[in-house]
Amino acid sequence: MEWHNWSGSVNAQPQTIVKPRDEAELRAAILAASKVRVRGAGHSFMPLCETGGTLIDMSDYAAPVEIAADRASAWVPAGWSLARLTEALWSEGLSLINQGDVNPQSLAGATATGTHGTGKDLGSLSTQVLAFELMLADGSLVICDAQTNPDLFQAQRISLGLFGVATRIRINVLPAYYLEERVEARPLGEMAERWQELAAATRHFEFFVFPYADTVIFKSLQPVAGEGVMPRSTDIDERPFRIACELSRKANFLIPSLQRLMMRLSSKPSRRVGPAWQIFPGDRTIRFEEMEYELPRADGMPTLLEAVAYIRRKKLPVAFPFEFRLVAEDDIWMSPFNRGPGSSISFHQYARMPWRDLFAEIEPVLRGANGRPHWAKRHTLRAEDVHALYPRTGDFLKVRAEVDPAGKFVNADLARLFGI
Repeated sequence: MEWHNWSGSVNAQPQTIVKPRDEAELRAAILAASKVRVRGAGHSFMPLCETGGTLIDMSDYAAPVEIAADRASAWVPAGWSLARLTEALWSEGLSLINQGDVNPQSLAGATATGTHGTGKDLGSLSTQVLAFELMLADGSLVICDAQTNPDLFQAQRISLGLFGVATRIRINVLPAYYLEERVEARPLGEMAERWQELAAATRHFEFFVFPYADTVIFKSLQPVAGEGVMPRSTDIDERPFRIACELSRKANFLIPSLQRLMMRLSSKPSRRVGPAWQIFPGDRTIRFEEMEYELPRADGMPTLLEAVAYIRRKKLPVAFPFEFRLVAEDDIWMSPFNRGPGSSISFHQYARMPWRDLFAEIEPVLRGANGRPHWAKRHTLRAEDVHALYPRTGDFLKVRAEVDPAGKFVNADLARLFGI
């Protein structure tokens, strides 16, 4: 048996891969295994799914979509991809409150790692969860929410898969809505000065900037009335970028010129309108490796500019752009955003180019400004760092020890990360 993540940087040889169809099959798989991890789409760049034991795939698990009478929430299958879930909700006249810019991830995986979209007043997907149905290490099926098993619920909201296998999740929803997407080029200097003004003017704000270009790709999303059937499209055409990545790999010295050329080619504004579930995600087919740090909102822009300046000064061969987003504050124990409103900086490298040494150089810049990493993206935190950054780590680990005393859901990297 072999498994690898989306980028190809994490590989595992589980003893078995199981796709349970119901509660009985899931229970049998958990009880028969000494070690268990659950896979989604493999969009984690950290070895969260890595195991030499049993790897569980919940995509075929039978669980109904149950919409609440007030249509403000729904119980949904935890193992469904966001793509499958959002299309199913749309058919019921509903939408998720927010999404990220890709949708292959499972809902359980996205919430377990604090995956987020963008919006100054919008939290991660984990903030929208009202309850979990979990199968624990002993095979028992439990429900946890703010009133029932409240400590388990608080820990499970961003869990890294340490407490059990999520079978169903109750999540907040909205009446189905449409989004207008606008993509345009703007000077980096203007974005550095006006980002707060621009973010206040739209529900969703983000931009991409190549480290050797002085122009950004600014993307905004705003709810609007529908305009008929949306033709098949995506936010950004990846074809010229794919060529540029390959040229960058073969001739690093071309990277600055290629990035400035791509920005000239991207200068024409674009607009499209469609169902939220189709507008939120874009096609991201070029493989990359990613590091992402979440910072206090005021530190975000200065840190991004510092990272860009560092790359230029050191002439580092970075083929991909940075991505800058905003995320609201929350109260989740292990959330990077539990200390106030956040800025999010994603740093990428083309997967076919060297990235480890590059990430090691950039991480101190991102981390030095009070940064906390996205749990599913590349980082080098140690157990002492986790305890220092997250005051509720002790509570989190206490709950883990209560529900999984033998460490069935702990793999080697999580043992190292939390000192288990």
